[in-house]
Amino acid sequence: MATVILVRHGRTAANAGGVLAGWTAGVHLDDTGREQAEATAQRLSVVPLAAVVTSPLERTRETAAAILAGREPRPPLHVDERVGECRYGDWTNQPLKTLAKDPLWKVVQAHPSAATFPGAEGESLADMSARAVASVRGWNARLAAETGADPTYVVVSHGDVIKAIVADALGMHLDSFQRISVDPASVTVIRYTDLRPFVLRVNDNGGDLASLVPPTPKGRRRARRPSSDAAVGGGAGS
Repeated sequence: MATVILVRHGRTAANAGGVLAGWTAGVHLDDTGREQAEATAQRLSVVPLAAVVTSPLERTRETAAAILAGREPRPPLHVDERVGECRYGDWTNQPLKTLAKDPLWKVVQAHPSAATFPGAEGESLADMSARAVASVRGWNARLAAETGADPTYVVVSHGDVIKAIVADALGMHLDSFQRISVDPASVTVIRYTDLRPFVLRVNDNGGDLASLVPPTPKGRRRARRPSSDAAVGGGAGS
């Protein structure tokens, strides 16, 4: 069992300007993005982390660095291309208002499982989803084996990637993933159990994250692990 905290990178000038940056090198957090990353890091400071996993791109690595700053003990940092941005091919570095006129735009919006971005470097959204979900499942197993416990860890990634991971956890078809919003520096939390994932937070931009701290064993008794069963009627909350 593992809990993954999915953090989208802070804002960039490309985000603010309505440009699809993709895998373009040299796209850094802007002033607002740095403030967002630091605020998210402060919110996460109460949560012990087994690791931080990040996309290779500068904007995610800068967000990950903010999360790691000042942590003692400092969790290991891992770079994983599988949680990197979707490869948008010829759409990369294009203004969104221009791309909205492309016939593929409607496919991306209404039938994303059929969308493959143009050009030699273009990737399908289905392939992006598959690699991202495989990454999270793989880190769940690896960190559980390394820690011998139920790890809580952070993955710093990108909007479409996080939306795809959430859709998988909710059992949604990829064609519905555009119903999910993931803002810059937002927090999305999924707890994976033996039976099913539980989506605890989506696109969370404020508030206390202390409820994510694992329970402390009382005396010699082990802390009770969260159940794989859903709370019928909604339950009492964390």
